[in-house]
Amino acid sequence: MPELPEVETTRRGIATIMPGRTLRRFLVHEARMRWPVPEHLAQTLNGHVVQSCERRGKYLLINFEHGTQIIHLGMSGSLRSAPLDADLRKHDHAEWLFDDARFLLHDPRRFGAILWHAAADGPVSAHPLLAKLGVEPFDPGFTGDYLHSRLKGKTLAVKQALLAGNIVVGAGNIYASEALFRAGIDPRTKAGTLSRPRCERLARAVRDTLNDALESGGSTLRDYVNATGQPGAYFELHAAVYEKHGKPCPACSTPIRRIVQGQRATYFCPSCQRR
Repeated sequence: MPELPEVETTRRGIATIMPGRTLRRFLVHEARMRWPVPEHLAQTLNGHVVQSCERRGKYLLINFEHGTQIIHLGMSGSLRSAPLDADLRKHDHAEWLFDDARFLLHDPRRFGAILWHAAADGPVSAHPLLAKLGVEPFDPGFTGDYLHSRLKGKTLAVKQALLAGNIVVGAGNIYASEALFRAGIDPRTKAGTLSRPRCERLARAVRDTLNDALESGGSTLRDYVNATGQPGAYFELHAAVYEKHGKPCPACSTPIRRIVQGQRATYFCPSCQRR
């Protein structure tokens, strides 16, 4: 699914166009998504000016003066720009029309979401989908000491702790595997057993991995494209272990292993990554 780098890449794309423009029409072509798109949303948004485009975790936040549109891209969704006169594609479920710009939400599986949080209901950070999210990986507060304190006492595998999202956001399945490889940590290691130095290496590896993904436009799995309709290039440029089962480790040539943790595939080097 689109992870933090893909969502941030999309945010950067729409943030160059949407803010300061009046949303002329918000159109819903398919309301049956993970949660039904609110019926009032077109009436609520049409004619209002976009204030800013932000991101929290894997959620896009389109801010208006009277509230925030919360968008999740689901398992295989994308939000792309399109010519004003372009035909809709199959699975284009919603569109944002401005005087000189147009954006389409494409979501084949309909696991994504378009929700509304009114300003009268308080800060959007208090929304139930956002309130329990962990620290952002590029936040100065995401340090080895922070990670060590949050992992202390946890018996679950460190990769599962990263995926939970309540300690740090953005380390999804792909990037957690890659970050653990960079840090030299076996993904099966009990989270609470990591020392401070290993937590420092892991925090740095998470930041570096996500930064590489951002610089290369994210990863392309299934249908993801960025806001300009281009695929990401992370796999071609940086991936060391993910989906490399049986191929030689780039550091030591040991064959990469694949296991399943929490119904998700995990890839790692049994020689370079230690418990």
